[in-house]
Amino acid sequence: MSAKHVVAIGGSDAGISAALRARELDPSSDVTVLLADGYPNFSICGIPYFLSGEVADWGDLAHRTMADLEASGMHVVPWSTAVSIDAEQRRVGVCGRDGRLSEVAYDELIVATGADSVRPPIAGLRELGPDRGVFLLRSIGDARALMDDLSARQPGSAVIVGGGYTGLEMAEALMTRGVQVTQIEALPQVLPTVDADLGALIRAELALHGVEVLTGTTVAEVTTDAAGLTVRAKGPDGQNLVRTADVVLVVAGVRPNTALAEGAGVRLGARGAIAVDRQMRTSIPHMFAAGDCATTHHRLLGETWLPLGTTAHKQGRIAGENALGGSRKFAGSLGTQVVKVFDLVAARTGLHTAGAAAAGRGWSPVDSLSVQDDHRRYYPGVSPITIKVTGDRDTGLLLGAQLVGHVGAEIAKRVDIYATALFHGMRIEEISDLDLSYAPPLASTWDAVQAAAQVWDREHQRLA
Repeated sequence: MSAKHVVAIGGSDAGISAALRARELDPSSDVTVLLADGYPNFSICGIPYFLSGEVADWGDLAHRTMADLEASGMHVVPWSTAVSIDAEQRRVGVCGRDGRLSEVAYDELIVATGADSVRPPIAGLRELGPDRGVFLLRSIGDARALMDDLSARQPGSAVIVGGGYTGLEMAEALMTRGVQVTQIEALPQVLPTVDADLGALIRAELALHGVEVLTGTTVAEVTTDAAGLTVRAKGPDGQNLVRTADVVLVVAGVRPNTALAEGAGVRLGARGAIAVDRQMRTSIPHMFAAGDCATTHHRLLGETWLPLGTTAHKQGRIAGENALGGSRKFAGSLGTQVVKVFDLVAARTGLHTAGAAAAGRGWSPVDSLSVQDDHRRYYPGVSPITIKVTGDRDTGLLLGAQLVGHVGAEIAKRVDIYATALFHGMRIEEISDLDLSYAPPLASTWDAVQAAAQVWDREHQRLA
């Protein structure tokens, strides 16, 4: 591998992972990271825990300090926004914090511009901002602005627009701070990445802890006056709903940030993300893309878009290696996700039945729902885990799993077992063959993941 000048646009998970990998493989290479703000390599996923007060200092969210990054040999340039890419001349136009324009030449370019918060078509949203108590939440800068507001005004109420992962985590975070929360979700359920029966368990947990949950409800307008913010919405039956709040937080999803690459002529793929092959190469020579701005190879579906931090780290590492002449391929994602909501944890991996049926892969997907103990019942403190297993009725192939259980029931690690089985294309009956650990305080001789798989096998595979 000959020495090259590698430029990464973006200093979050994918960009930093790419830069670190390039420096690991070839310490003689010149690696530059262009960072639009001043927060390199920070955990965006940790923001709710900073805002709840569980993480005391926003600086603790940094995976590595600026000094750590510089010590690796990369050159991180903060407050430098990439504004153009000249793919023919291999130059990036950069606007500095002072507004001055400059150019950075590259041999290989890695676009890791991430994703932007979705701004729903809500009247008044664009006119209102943090100075009026209305916040988006996608960056450390957003988090610090919200924390400053929470600390200064000590608000008593909040409306959260969005009931996905971040919205649920923020509901808990604000309730932990003593802020009364109303959560509004346009879809019929919170946590729409799991089936409705499992989503209902999360909704019940929110209600148990005092969160008002409005589903099937679309926010139409946000206004402000001397008394505070007013949120007007349409309920599932078309009824007008009005809520007042001191803070409005909009976390209604994200979209890939592709304007820079699109302006250079790159081809776009699923969901408008930058199309990449499994080596993270774009349609333009010497240009790679990774992370939330790029498409994802899904091991069951093929090309899709899944903005996940775990995926961004893997894709960035591959892009950094291949930018130096490597040929490593991204093995693929399964959309494995987990979220803590008060005392419950919800997790999923692979596909649910509806998603598998819509995939057009010739599967005959069916599922089984069961409730399993997290450890031996005779040992104190046993708690239930609700598990839904999805598989192909004709072949017994595992297609996905969803779990909801107590925060102490090792939900994250148990979904990882299903994810590993999916990765290796296992049939559901083979899950029983796995040699899993057992001790009465921790698990049963047939672990919950195996017991749930056996329920599916009894209900479906033996009838095939």
